[in-house]
Amino acid sequence: MTSQERMKDATGQDYSTLEVARRLGMAVRSIQLMVDRGELTAWKTPGGHRRIDRASVEAWLERRSSSSAMPLDEASSKPTPTKTSSTPSSGRQSLLLIEDSVHFQKLVGLLIEQQFPELDLHIASDGIVGLAMFGQLQPDILIVDILLPGIDGPTLITALRSQPQFARSQLIVLTSLDEAQRAPYAFALSDVPVVHKPRLVMDLPPLLKTMAHKTATQS
Repeated sequence: MTSQERMKDATGQDYSTLEVARRLGMAVRSIQLMVDRGELTAWKTPGGHRRIDRASVEAWLERRSSSSAMPLDEASSKPTPTKTSSTPSSGRQSLLLIEDSVHFQKLVGLLIEQQFPELDLHIASDGIVGLAMFGQLQPDILIVDILLPGIDGPTLITALRSQPQFARSQLIVLTSLDEAQRAPYAFALSDVPVVHKPRLVMDLPPLLKTMAHKTATQS
């Protein structure tokens, strides 16, 4: 018996993948990828079932403690402070980026500053805050990462599609996952342009140009 198995038998401090997915408000596939990336500690039972250490889940939640813990159905209606690259002006288009990587937040911010100064950029670092900010801002363009803390991208997109005001927003999905890894999220990604993070600098600007022009002509 391994040391992890002895700890599990002695304390019972573990969750199933589904239990963690429900607790964090994410898809099971997102939790599996978090384990693969080492963000959560897990092992497998003799029967082949994955168990996730409760302490690692609590530690992950602690690292994300600055995020609001409001329920999904309340998040879109409660105002949340925004992080912006500039102060929105009347008549300007707005872009909401929901992305937890500081590196990619800065990279998108740099692209906007250099190539799209007419866009007001707002940033949310997790799905719950992003959902709240969408309800507050109703942005012209929305960029969503797939793997997000709080609420993962596909779940957030599905929630937003039930809101009438979402119809006026242009959506882009941003992800580090390749096509095979994106397959479990096909239900939310249908007919949505997807930018692979390694190609962000090349692929995002033309998409933004097209969408900014489209929203400008619609207004």
